[in-house]
Amino acid sequence: MNLASQSGEAGCSQLLFANFNQDNTSLAVGTKSGYKFFSLSSVDKLEQIYECTDTEDVCIVERLFSSSLVAIVSLKAPRKLKVCHFKKGTEICNYSYSNTILAVKLNRQRLIVCLEESLYIHNIRDMKVLHTIRETPPNPSGLCALSISNDNCYLAYPGSATIGEVQVFDTVNLRAANMIPAHDSPLAALAFDASGTKLATASEKGTVIRVFSIPEGQKLFEFRRGVKRCVSICSLAFSMEGLYLSASSNTETVHIFKLETQREKPQEEPTTWTGYFGKVLMASTTYLPAQVSEMFTQGRAFATVRLPFSGHKNICALAIIQKIPRLLVAAADGYLYLYNLDPQEGGECTLMKQHKLDGSAEPANEILEQTAHERPLVAQTYSAAVAKGKNLCPSSPISYSEDQGAVGGAGVEDDMNALHLDEENEQPPLILETD
Repeated sequence: MNLASQSGEAGCSQLLFANFNQDNTSLAVGTKSGYKFFSLSSVDKLEQIYECTDTEDVCIVERLFSSSLVAIVSLKAPRKLKVCHFKKGTEICNYSYSNTILAVKLNRQRLIVCLEESLYIHNIRDMKVLHTIRETPPNPSGLCALSISNDNCYLAYPGSATIGEVQVFDTVNLRAANMIPAHDSPLAALAFDASGTKLATASEKGTVIRVFSIPEGQKLFEFRRGVKRCVSICSLAFSMEGLYLSASSNTETVHIFKLETQREKPQEEPTTWTGYFGKVLMASTTYLPAQVSEMFTQGRAFATVRLPFSGHKNICALAIIQKIPRLLVAAADGYLYLYNLDPQEGGECTLMKQHKLDGSAEPANEILEQTAHERPLVAQTYSAAVAKGKNLCPSSPISYSEDQGAVGGAGVEDDMNALHLDEENEQPPLILETD
């Protein structure tokens, strides 16, 4: 998530960007002085895997799972994408685009570059442009989502700037898969589950979160995060097994929903006045307007998190760390928060640790004593201040390696349709000059 302001600054914080990798095993951080990777294998310690200070003002940094491949965009060259082998410290290739790069998404088959009114689909094996989706509705925030599944390799992006339509695109067969009328208001957040068979959506209104089947577009779940106020949804994230969905916003509350179908219980005659009234109330929903009756059937949060701040942009993730389900929140105040999630009871999650994204940690009891206004507020997007630039330039074949763990390990092979990663057979990367 880009955390820079419209002027390209991040206030008092050094943090410009933060994002979790595809399986939530590491955290990428872009700063004014470069970028860093942290391992998420421990709660008590935030281990720094790598730090680069060669590129300043890194506003986008995306790592491919636990591999050495990283995609980088700088505020000083916001129309240029650099693909690097960070362990060797070498640039593999670079591309220049006609407008500001707002988002980059990676999986083992595709690399997606999102501009305000176009999307470029690259083959990650050689970085060749396979397809360009042009003249998309204005998308100044660079909202899009890419499934990490090899079998269901879908891209989702807004189909309208005025209502919440979602366009779903098959990035393997390079054709449109579906259009989902998800919300009445414009989209604010999108997220695929790990299997690529579910898509979560939220609108700018921020009160309702929906989950659709992919590619069919059938509504599977509908959750209400609140009715008192409209909020700005910052991020949506599924757990890796797809059972939980987290939603963070510009408020102090993160909601966690459980994706399970309620079993219908046999009808029982009520024995109290309250039971009788409830039965009459539910029966009357069939005569109410659709918007009112939906409120009676929408799911509520299974668990919640109370952040020690509000007003900061943030990104959340659900991960298993040391065999316990955790909610992770990386925020524009420069901190990573880790909470325990009770998978049986839900309820309010327990804050376990807070790590400053310079590698230091703070005990949980010290976190709660801090107030939200003691930390810098970071505004929205930086793209409005950047002018148009160069056209797209060609690239050359690339190769890189992937490790089993976030810190190190032997090379691994994936399915036949995926990219085969082998450290020993790796060719020297090519450096392309496109300036």
